[in-house]
Amino acid sequence: MNVQQEDSGVLVRVSTEPPFRQIVGQIRAQIDGGQLRPGDRVPSARQITAEWGVALATATKVLAALRAEGLVEAVRGVGTVVTDRDGPADPVRRERRPRPAAAEPTREQLVRHALMLADAEGLEAVSMRRLATEFGLATMSLYRFVRGKDDLVRLMIDAAFAEAPLPAVPPKGVHAQLTLVSRQLWGIFRRHHWLAPAMSITRPEFAPHGIKYTEFALAALAPLGLSVTEMMHLHLSVFAFVRGLAMGFATEAQAAQHTGMSSDEWMERQGQAFDDLLGSGRFPMVARIAAIPDFELGLDAVFDYGLPRFLDGILP
Repeated sequence: MNVQQEDSGVLVRVSTEPPFRQIVGQIRAQIDGGQLRPGDRVPSARQITAEWGVALATATKVLAALRAEGLVEAVRGVGTVVTDRDGPADPVRRERRPRPAAAEPTREQLVRHALMLADAEGLEAVSMRRLATEFGLATMSLYRFVRGKDDLVRLMIDAAFAEAPLPAVPPKGVHAQLTLVSRQLWGIFRRHHWLAPAMSITRPEFAPHGIKYTEFALAALAPLGLSVTEMMHLHLSVFAFVRGLAMGFATEAQAAQHTGMSSDEWMERQGQAFDDLLGSGRFPMVARIAAIPDFELGLDAVFDYGLPRFLDGILP
């Protein structure tokens, strides 16, 4: 609603709508006007915060309101996009579209939906209020399924690990077994970019499927004749190596959402600045690396190179 007031003899039109409603209206107008078409990404919560100068909570509220109106949807690996209200032709997108349950959801449905949101927009996009809104429920009703956000995240972590069960019969040899558990752990972090920052070494989450990974690693180390303390320290060192490198997935995902550019696109944009810097002659060793045409600056490449050397270095 708008009202008029007189300020120094000039009539000024002042909006009395809450800020998030004003932003919702502006994005809705872009969708209705065709500036944002089905499948186009809408501003992320961080972009809304930067562009409109509002708090992150307000920006999250904007996206929740747009979802509640059916104007946008979260797509894993992409972000929040404009919904095709005539129905997506791509069956993969149709499968990813969040749908409120006709009846009260199960705890498993709640966790899976939270996983989908975190994969698409980051863990900060998951809240009890947002989940309740998307399932058409009162926020307090969700506490019948989970004790709160921390409990929900624990269940999400457990569900992520459950997607990649370890083999009943492990390969032979300590090195091979630790390589297997490390690569599976890497794959989980790769699929769920929010997961590595959500986990802790000093405050471990008591997730049964995650603890199976600890059990597998300790069993692999048992033939070495080490003390339990030594085995646990070795396991945590390997976990820290994988998790620490995987933290980059979350950083890259946030940067892509914020800038709208992939890592390759960002590097292309910075190309001239890098060329000028390296052409100065101040960094001859870095310049030699940059001159290699097929050098791959990616997390997977660093992991593939570093893991066997790391294991060789820490195993007795």
